[in-house]
Amino acid sequence: MIIGAHLSIAKGMPKALEHASAIDAGAFQFFTRNPRGGRARKIPSQEIEIFKQERQKHKVRYTLGHMPYTVNLATNRADVYEFAKDTLLEDLERFDQADINHLVVHPGSHLGDGIEAGIERIVEALTYVFNRYQGKTHLLLETMSGHGTEIGSNIDELEKILAGTGWPDELGIGLDSCHLFAAGYNVASKAGLDSLAAEIEQKIGWQRVGMMHLNDSKEGLGSGIDRHAKIGEGKIGREGIKAIINHQAFRDLPFVLETPVDDFLEYGSEIRLVKELRQN
Repeated sequence: MIIGAHLSIAKGMPKALEHASAIDAGAFQFFTRNPRGGRARKIPSQEIEIFKQERQKHKVRYTLGHMPYTVNLATNRADVYEFAKDTLLEDLERFDQADINHLVVHPGSHLGDGIEAGIERIVEALTYVFNRYQGKTHLLLETMSGHGTEIGSNIDELEKILAGTGWPDELGIGLDSCHLFAAGYNVASKAGLDSLAAEIEQKIGWQRVGMMHLNDSKEGLGSGIDRHAKIGEGKIGREGIKAIINHQAFRDLPFVLETPVDDFLEYGSEIRLVKELRQN
């Protein structure tokens, strides 16, 4: 089982490996740059080399970069749209040098123009990126909760984006248990997981699913509200989390915690809980 959590690389990528070891994590996620802005820390080549050399020592099997929330590939604002395209391309190229497995991005919000217009802009942006990018780090579109004008709260919308881009090998999807639950997918039950797994296989293909953000939900099924809760303390609940991590279709995915904590060391107890819920 690969389980980890969101950690900071502000003190260097090798330091994040040390933090992962401290919480017994075999994976970690980090923001590629300021999540509420766009400023990026320059990462020296020496730091990248140390990170690549020490990753195996710390038994980190999976790494995931999260794009900032300011990247909106569906926006109708020209300046924001150009920033989104250029930032996505730049970060794919930056973190490909560090052998990061995936970057994940929120598909975007159409800001009132409608889903079809938003999807068209996302497709155009991703086409721009993949016509220029040649690396091995793949991009994942994250499943969303459906709040406001968000795109990506159902598998149909993600399928349309992938189909519009011509199904590039470098593009897939990333799941989020809280977002899926808020969007109306009952991931807390085996029947709901069976249905979701079948829909993903039919419309996306399981080989394109890269990982799952493992989060409980403070709000109820179909609420459309993205509010994460600690494992077992939300509406999905301990039994729901247990169902997810033991389901045949989902159990081999890398799981990354994004639960609300005051200190990264708190993730350690949640990782232990998830491991206890895992059945052989």
